[in-house]
Amino acid sequence: MSAAPIAVLGPGGVGGVLAARTGAVCVGTGRTVEAIRARGLALVHDGERTVTHPEAVVRLEGQVSLLVVAVKAYDLDEALGRVEPSALRGAVVLPLLNGLEHVERIRASEVLSHAAGAAVVAGSIGRVEAYAVEPGIVVQRSARALVTAAGDAVDPARLDAALRPLRVPGIDVVVAAGERAVLWEKAARLAVLAAATVASGQTVGALRADPVLRERLREALDEACAVADADGFRLDAAGQWAIIDALPAELTTSTARDARAGRATELDAITGSVVRAGARLGVPTPTLAGLLEEARCRAP
Repeated sequence: MSAAPIAVLGPGGVGGVLAARTGAVCVGTGRTVEAIRARGLALVHDGERTVTHPEAVVRLEGQVSLLVVAVKAYDLDEALGRVEPSALRGAVVLPLLNGLEHVERIRASEVLSHAAGAAVVAGSIGRVEAYAVEPGIVVQRSARALVTAAGDAVDPARLDAALRPLRVPGIDVVVAAGERAVLWEKAARLAVLAAATVASGQTVGALRADPVLRERLREALDEACAVADADGFRLDAAGQWAIIDALPAELTTSTARDARAGRATELDAITGSVVRAGARLGVPTPTLAGLLEEARCRAP
């Protein structure tokens, strides 16, 4: 395998968008790799279908400078097993998973313990709505994607250089001040919406329009922001609510889509991680925990 500056572990919805736009090596399951090798990677966006032909492998062996991890939380351990430690020698690993706990999980993984000089940073992706229709075909419904990254123990120049392959048309890249900021800014809001959309079966607009559900959302968001504050990151609940209030009424969450389709969900990784952080930090989260339990009853 030839060397490449970037690889994407999990070329599904979000990962597929990034791979299609950057030409990254796609590291996926046998079915996905077979589809990309046979037909290319198709990105459907704004009425146009673009097909690229990136390298696709079931195991990453060639050295890269940046590995973007874009799998679901429940697939993380299995996916990391498809990466050869030598491929990450001196690389930056950028996970774009939801929740609070995955960064430390990756740092503690066997592959990272044997990857000399590799650094795991915190990352998130926003402003993008994307999903895989089938292996090798990805639909992007939003205009652009915003990738945010931060590395508390990584030299800023090194991080900026590693992120350079992501700075392509259609992707905005921001380097933030701290890892907690990157994780919490999305986690607090998503923890509430993921649980509420699964528990109720309603869209974001329907949740906002129902006075009882709206109040539960506000209470749960206040709790999540209080946990973030106790964890060292000041998060304004009013500002987070303004973001929720501005979301399209028909919007739901990928967690709710997975639950409705009978697939495994990221409820535990998203909402569960915030509830666990509250317990660890001594911050009560009764409303958020209640939504989580209701959602768990409805999820597969």
